Amino acid sequence: MLCTLKTSLKRDSKLSVITRSVSKRWSCPELHATALGLSDVPTQPFYRQSTGNPMQSAAVVNYAPEPGSVEIREIDRPEIGSQDVLLEVSHVGVCGSDLHQWTAHHSWPVNYPVVLGHEFGGHIVQLGSDVEGWKEGDRVVSETAAIIDSNNPMSRRGLYNLDPTRKGFGYGVNGAMTRYVRVPSRILHEVPHSLAFEHACLTEPCCVAYNAVVRNARIEPGDRVIVMGPGTIGILCAAMARLCGAEVALVGLESDRHRLNIAEENYGCQGIVGDPTDWANQRDGLGCDGVIDAAGSSVTLEIAMQVVRPAGWISKVGWGPQPLGYNLDPLVQKNVTLQGSFSHNWPIWERVLALLTSGQLNVAPIIGGIWPIDQWQTAFDKMHRGEVVKSVLQPI
Repeated sequence: MLCTLKTSLKRDSKLSVITRSVSKRWSCPELHATALGLSDVPTQPFYRQSTGNPMQSAAVVNYAPEPGSVEIREIDRPEIGSQDVLLEVSHVGVCGSDLHQWTAHHSWPVNYPVVLGHEFGGHIVQLGSDVEGWKEGDRVVSETAAIIDSNNPMSRRGLYNLDPTRKGFGYGVNGAMTRYVRVPSRILHEVPHSLAFEHACLTEPCCVAYNAVVRNARIEPGDRVIVMGPGTIGILCAAMARLCGAEVALVGLESDRHRLNIAEENYGCQGIVGDPTDWANQRDGLGCDGVIDAAGSSVTLEIAMQVVRPAGWISKVGWGPQPLGYNLDPLVQKNVTLQGSFSHNWPIWERVLALLTSGQLNVAPIIGGIWPIDQWQTAFDKMHRGEVVKSVLQPI
């Protein structure tokens, strides 16, 4: 099992990053807004090299599907629709999905070229003509569902994060790794002055963890829970599980020791390098009550099925495009509930902001540094190599 775990969590540290200089303009294809009844949505701006134009800003752009196709470019200041705001970005977190697009190890469609970044907060600097309830200068964070079909059955149920036509920042529309970003007012949330933007910008990954742990698992106080993968989401899932009253073990590799130590010292969970079987069986020999699979690999699901107890549960939040290569019979034989977990919605954001504001959830320990936007590659590389848990960029 230890060998399997090493295979499942191993990073591709040998990836060579391709540096490119592209001088031509890149025209972005139109979003399919008309088909969604969103005719007010403009097309994305095209990209240029720096011109010194005050109406343009530097942006971290993923311009093609090949590995390493990310660079700084100048983009036009976005135009906004009647129900949008223009947000001046204060801080933006680097997500694992940004790294996946940088290394071309992603499994979702990308609307190239696109500005990366979907974990962000800032100040409103312009309001659309139909925007109500907000004013210039308001401190806000934004959800990620930039475009949805409001008539889709999932959207009507409030589960717009599961709308199949949904387009998010950083892959479907331009994200926030730049000075200004266009945001629909329907997905804004107020940030209290007591909550610093370098912390508030990480509301989004906290919401991912909240959905995986609180909404899509069934933790009871006293449960023993294993979290697979000590990345940002894994550590935040461990923190959420502790808030729910569980005893938590976070599993990684020897190369993850720094991350495991952060989780142990700040979130009260036990770090385990390698095989978690002994920990899972400590209570009665039957396994742990539940597993949260936050590793970016499909094979960790096999380990989860082995260590979870009969009638237990598995919440899978980590993406893994690889084929399984094993059967799911243990899932059936042990009567285990397997639950996927994707994204988040309005009520989750409000609850997570309350946790951050009250201090019940502290994200400061996972922030490994804040870099200006022109040092994006350093910030990306430190996360990719596992030197820090979370990198944050500051566009201004």
